[in-house]
This record gives sequence, C-alpha cells and structure tokens, in this order.
Amino acid sequence: MSNQEFKPHATPKLDELESGPWPSFVTGLKRLRDSGERYAPIANDLLGQLEHSYEERLGFWKGGTITVMGYGGGVIPRFSEVADKFPASSEFHTLRVMPPAGMHYDTDVLRKMCDIWEKYGSGLIAFHGQSGDIMFQGASSENVQPAFDALNELGFDLGGAGPALRTSMNCVGHARCEMSCYDEVKAHRMIINEYLDEMHRPALPYKFKFKFSGCPNDCVNAIHRADFAVIGTWRDDMKVDQERVKEYVEELGRDYINDHVVGMCPSKSLKLNDDDTLSVDNKSCVRCMHCLNVLNEALSPGDDKGAVILIGGKRTLKIGDLMGTVIKPFIKLETEEDFEELVEFAGEVIDFFADNALEHERVGETIDRIGLPAFLEAIGVDPDPNMVLHPRQVSFVRTDDFQDEIEKARAKKGAKEAAE
Repeated sequence: MSNQEFKPHATPKLDELESGPWPSFVTGLKRLRDSGERYAPIANDLLGQLEHSYEERLGFWKGGTITVMGYGGGVIPRFSEVADKFPASSEFHTLRVMPPAGMHYDTDVLRKMCDIWEKYGSGLIAFHGQSGDIMFQGASSENVQPAFDALNELGFDLGGAGPALRTSMNCVGHARCEMSCYDEVKAHRMIINEYLDEMHRPALPYKFKFKFSGCPNDCVNAIHRADFAVIGTWRDDMKVDQERVKEYVEELGRDYINDHVVGMCPSKSLKLNDDDTLSVDNKSCVRCMHCLNVLNEALSPGDDKGAVILIGGKRTLKIGDLMGTVIKPFIKLETEEDFEELVEFAGEVIDFFADNALEHERVGETIDRIGLPAFLEAIGVDPDPNMVLHPRQVSFVRTDDFQDEIEKARAKKGAKEAAE
C-alpha cells in the first residue's frame, strides 16, 4: 500500500501537541505517515488510534504472548482493541534490543538497523528506553521472528521484558569522560554475560535492573532507577591544579567562583583563598560533583578510585519512589579478581531476590518489608555506618549513660558464656 492509497486520519488533539516550544513525537509519526514507504499506513492508523484514545480518554491496547524461538521474553506484545477502525496498526509489538555497552555505535550499524526496521516494522525506533533498550516499535506478529533474526545476524540480542533481569545500562564512561572512576563497560558486560539466562527466560518475582555510572554525576540515573547501582567514586583527596584555578579566577572573576562554586558546595568544603588558590576540606566532601563540573580543567577525582554499590532504587510501585541504599560503601575495580567479586556479589543479590521477594515486588520493597539487617545477613555483608538512608535530623547524641550500657552488655555476655 502506498502513501496515496489511504486517507490520513484527522488528529486535532494530537496537532495541539506540536504547538508548544519543544519537539513533539507527533511530528515524527506524521513524517513516517507521509513518507510514502511500506510502513506509512501503519503510522497513519497508529495516529488514528492515539487520537481516538485522546478523545475517549482510554487506552485501547491489550497484551498477549509473543516472543522468538528459544526465548521467554524480550518482546512487548500490543494488540489493538479497535483493530476494525485501525487495521494497519492492529498489531504493534515492540522488540527490546540490547545496545552496545556505553551506547557506542558506528554509522554503518545504525543504517543497517534502520533498514531492518523499515523492512519488518513501522520505522519507529527509540534510542533508548529507561533500562537502556533500543526500542524497535511496531511489528506484526509474523514479522517479529524475521526482524529478530536480522538483528541477531547483525550482532544484537533481545533485552529484558517481564519479571526478569532487564537490559543493563552504563554511561559513556572512561572512553570519553575524564570523571570516570572505573571500567564501566567491563563491569556491565561481565555481569550481563554471566546472568543472560535470567534475562531471556523470565523467572524472577518482578524486574531487576543493573546500571553503571562512572562517577557520582550518575548520568544513567542509577541511584534512583536501578535495583543494583554501581557508582564510581574515590576515597582519597580530590586533585586540584592550583595554577588552572588561578586562571579560572582571572577568566570568571572571584565573585563568580565564590557564588557559583564555593557558595554552591552543600557541605561547605571549599574556600577561595586570597592568593586565588582553592582549599578543599576533603573529609567533608560529599562527592556532589558540582565543583568538578564547573572547574573541570582544575579539579578531578582522586587517585584511589573505585565504586559504591547501592541496592533498591526504583520508581513508584507499592511503597513509592526509593533511592538506592548504600550496601558496599567502597570497592576497588582494578584487577580481574575485583570484577569477578562484583559479578559474584551481583549473583548473590539476584538469588536473594528470586527466593524472598513477593510477586510484583522490587528488591527495594523487599528490603523495606524485611528490614535492612535481615537483608545484610542474607547476602553476607556486615553493617557499616555508611549505609545511611537519610541523615539524622539532630546531630547530637547523649553519651552520659553509654558506660552503664556497656557494663550491662558485658555482664549479659558473661552470664551467657557461663551458662554454655
């Protein structure tokens, strides 16, 4: 069917979405509709159904079961409940495809991907979903398998969908970023390669996401979107190039540095000295990254680099949004043994989640339900003062009765040992 053999649906409500100052997805769908290509009728009926949904204030997609040979997930089925009105988009399945770690592509691969989806799908591609997937949107049931076969031949695999390990994601990392504190791509690929079966054959209580950020800037939103977040950090002093600091002061002015760098430090760890050098109270630094981002040529992470592991970040579900809880305050990621230990620990957390979570429950909600001490005991991690959920509202602690409590504890322990 060519572009001339169908009548474009009227879309007055969708047209309003193009009237604002920002680019609209509606414009992209109309471009597909008006392309004259094989997939033009699909885009037209998709626009028609979406307009119908806006008019009725209801969604008209239903799920189902569809995947490819040998896999249990990776495809999001969408069947239209108003297929009689919009037959060209009656089946609009999405293939979730794992991108390269760090999302590094070359133009040849991108062209081949587009060719595949123009042949088998709607031409609509999203780079990327929140879990990192390449979203190939809009395939009929009969085209799902051949589309996957073509993508697989190109070297790509399906990502996660359903109650399973989801597609992982890491920032651009050490390949291009001076703030990187570990090899994000290696950590990403080692964990996903080890637990790929958990992605392709869903068998978990609910979804589980890994994300890897090379520094506390957290460019992939791992802290609040990943069940298992690995965030690069350092534990020695921030490096300061004082000569470059002086140049910044000369270029930007003392007032700018004081207002936009020193004054913005949340822990008041910075001081601009009279000689235009910068003093840093490293013990108070909370690694917010603001000063490093503004004075990026003068300030950089320290030499003792590694990562912190946080567990339980997620968006709204049963108990609302959760930030990840610090479980391992600092790990080194330099040697092969370091990375193998990370992979092993990831497996322990996945196994705990599989065995203990309720259906449709994220691991952060499991921890909230059973308590952090029980979770730490189950995964073999000792409690640490850095496992802070939020600071105390009052920073003062009375200690006048501590000695009495210590003596009571010692007496109780002695009595227990004597009885044994």
